[in-house]
This record gives sequence, C-alpha cells and structure tokens, in this order.
Amino acid sequence: MRTMQDWLDSYSGDHQNPTNQMFHWFCVPPIVWSVIALLWAIPVPVSQLRPGSWAVLVMVLAFYWYWKRSHRLAVGLLIVFALLGLLTNFLYGQLGAAQLCWLAVGVFVVAWIGQFIGHKFEGRKPSFLTDLSYLLIGPAWLMAKLLRKLGFKQVT
Repeated sequence: MRTMQDWLDSYSGDHQNPTNQMFHWFCVPPIVWSVIALLWAIPVPVSQLRPGSWAVLVMVLAFYWYWKRSHRLAVGLLIVFALLGLLTNFLYGQLGAAQLCWLAVGVFVVAWIGQFIGHKFEGRKPSFLTDLSYLLIGPAWLMAKLLRKLGFKQVT
C-alpha cells in the first residue's frame, strides 16, 4: 500500500506550476463542496434517514481512507467536511434539493474548467486521468500545504 507521502509526492510532481497551484486552491474546495451538495440532494426515505445521509456516508468513507494513510491529514479534512456539511445543510434548507443540485452542478462545471485551465499552464494532464485515487489526493495535498503553513512540520 502506498503511503500518503508517496501519494502527495507523486501529486506534487504533476503540480509544479504556480499558476496551476493557484487554480487548485480556488477550484478543489468548490469541487469537494459540489460533490457533497450533489450527494446531499439525493432523496432518502425520510422515515429512516435525513437529507444529506448519502453525503455523510461518503464523507465518512473518505475520512476512513485518509485516516488509514495519515491521521493528521484525516482530522484536518474531517473539519473541512464538517464545515462543508454544515454549509450544505444550510443551503439545502434555504434552496431545497432541486436548486441545491443545480447550484452544485454549476459550481462543479466551472471549477473543473478552472482545473483544466490550470493544467494547461502546467503542461501536464490531471493526475486522476492516470489513477482515480488522485481525486482523493487533491484535497489532501491542499490540506498538507495548509498544515505546513500553519507550522506543522510533519503532516503525514
């Protein structure tokens, strides 16, 4: 099994260009939110589950994947997931499922366009095109950078 540091090092190799890195800071968090919001909008049997149950399930599974590889990154990402979940729950209450879904689709499309523009500057294709696991590494890569900026020397 690859270590989280192996994943981050490989991802970093595909993200050297400062402009591409900036695009990632502005695009990866909205992509993560839009996926959460789209999952939140999936109907659930109200008698058994609450709206957002699918999103929470996916966040728990992602957290578990991160936890197995890096406890510190997992905790940081759990905090982000919780904040995005609270935001999404608020928006769900204000907009309803259909409008939340349309908003999430719009954000998802615009953010992915930004990602591909960033990779044009990089001159390399996005990492996830070689391995879908890299879709989980993008948020972890940003969290590792954030934790280092906050003074954590060891993030994995």
